[in-house]
Amino acid sequence: MDIVVPANPEVSIIVPARNEEVCLGNCLRSLVAQTGVGFEIIVVDDGSTDRTRALAASVRGVKVISPGPLPAGWRGKNNAVVAGAKEARGEWLLFTDADTLHLPGSLARALAEAKENRAELLSYSPEQIAVTFAERVVMPVIFAELASQYPPEKVRDQNSGVVAANGQYIMVRRDVYESVGGHAAVADRILEDVALARAFRVAGYRVYFRYGADAVRTRMYRNWNELREGWTKNLALLFPHPVRRAVGLFVWWLTLPSLITAVALYLRVRRANCGSGTSLMATALGPPVVSYLLMRSVRAHRRGEVSWKGRVYSELASAMEVGHPCGTRIDPALESRH
Repeated sequence: MDIVVPANPEVSIIVPARNEEVCLGNCLRSLVAQTGVGFEIIVVDDGSTDRTRALAASVRGVKVISPGPLPAGWRGKNNAVVAGAKEARGEWLLFTDADTLHLPGSLARALAEAKENRAELLSYSPEQIAVTFAERVVMPVIFAELASQYPPEKVRDQNSGVVAANGQYIMVRRDVYESVGGHAAVADRILEDVALARAFRVAGYRVYFRYGADAVRTRMYRNWNELREGWTKNLALLFPHPVRRAVGLFVWWLTLPSLITAVALYLRVRRANCGSGTSLMATALGPPVVSYLLMRSVRAHRRGEVSWKGRVYSELASAMEVGHPCGTRIDPALESRH
């Protein structure tokens, strides 16, 4: 497994990685196999204590760097991707997570899609791989709620006031990325992906977002503990009224004996693009679990008890985002047009 890097790569792929030995190898194999466009791969080893760095270094042609000390107030991922962007040589940058798998030819197709749609930022919501019982119960409900909050068709409408991105796959034009300040401009944000998309939109640049099962897939969490901690970090920030949504989901679930309610909830869960069997299981069992995770997330952020991969997020920075999901709505008066 190796890569021949062209002298002038059109795309620089930046992979932030912190203790990702379980999945990084598969991710890099899927990236190295891309064709149809010149690219380089930069893995930013963000203080890993496992075999992450050794795995990345074992792929000839992959550049492995360290981001340096984490500045006060910054999130670890933002610090890592900024370091990667500084090393990049491509006209386009692809930020993608270490737990992603990229389908053959997807890089060239994504670049063509961005150009065809005149998008300065293109983002895909990956196909979510759910294996364990907890994943199959929880993930469809959460992604169905996200599809309701951030409908891709509205995100693609530059005048809708709704904007979003998925940090597992974000491709940007480098010059525009730098002009809006890049990830350094959203350095303190936990939801850096949505905040970055909002920065592009506010500056008048085109954001293109869709479900991208034809390009990329991911398994975000591999057990209940990872799933619980990961969504505790994010859920309260993704919705403008997380407590109201938690209560609504739970009440809706209590009325499942009603055929109309059951069908409506099932159709809502199907928006997560899962199979019918998984959707049925998630409809029957998922809402109360997601309600619990929403409330747990709200409480953790209010108490300043949010942690992920050995890092604790400060109460102040967390409080800045709770109830104000960056990028949900944009005042059109703030936008400049290009």
